[in-house]
Amino acid sequence: MSQGANPVVQQRRLRSELRQIREDAGLFQKDVADALEWSVSKLIRIETGAVGISKTDLIALLHHYGVTDQKRVDELVEVSRSSRQTAWWDKYRDRYPQQFLTFLGYEASAKVLRQFQVLTLPGLLQTRDYARAIMQTGKNTAEQISVGVDVRLERQRLLDQPENPPKLFFIVDEAVLRRQVGGPKVMREQLLRLKELNRKPNISIQIARFEIGAYIGMRGAFTVFEFPYEDEDYAVLLEYAHRDVLVPNDPEQAADFVETFYELEDVASPATETDKIIDEILATFPSEATEEVSAST
Repeated sequence: MSQGANPVVQQRRLRSELRQIREDAGLFQKDVADALEWSVSKLIRIETGAVGISKTDLIALLHHYGVTDQKRVDELVEVSRSSRQTAWWDKYRDRYPQQFLTFLGYEASAKVLRQFQVLTLPGLLQTRDYARAIMQTGKNTAEQISVGVDVRLERQRLLDQPENPPKLFFIVDEAVLRRQVGGPKVMREQLLRLKELNRKPNISIQIARFEIGAYIGMRGAFTVFEFPYEDEDYAVLLEYAHRDVLVPNDPEQAADFVETFYELEDVASPATETDKIIDEILATFPSEATEEVSAST
């Protein structure tokens, strides 16, 4: 699914355009809601993307705003229809909470993604074995682990998106690369995968090295999603030990995290040095022959 066809992208586009049309008409939300005999909360939820909008309500809204160009009406009706289409993550609705499904939609929809991780590698960069080793540390069943790994790998399809691939910026703490998740063999394959991905023109992987000492990233992991169709349209994911918090519509908080990410880019080693850093770390690993002997005994 291309970004343009993504239902999350279309929903955010629709909410943005409806809000802009209302503001251009010089109308306030309460006045519009009163005129259409809607609750104000209904209009607010439509404009924030919290709910969809039916074709009947959309046409009534556009009529009230004075949008009479049929081509324009048809275009927005089509955007609304596209926003209700199914996506690959819909098949997991009976397995995961809505916030996680929304996160999957945001990740697949972003034109730019900025992610900082201090404890583990970003899911988009993980190999199958690394992902499985991470999931085995919790209380997940074998089936949950299997499904979780499949979802994580399915998310990675956007790494090879042929048309208009998103720009992906990752910064990870050096400790993430030195912690041998799954053992030396799994970690070696993972580090080689990072080198491969860092060569892609739309992907940047930077390392925050130990030598920089204390830095702002030690406060915790986060991801900023930047969406197409509207300037400065962001969402933020904040990661904590027991649960994550998704912030979908808070421009000021999003701006703070974008600025934080820029600060992290300044203190982290440039992406052009990532291969060298990884090779230094790989040199500390036992040889593959030693690993095979250890495994056999």
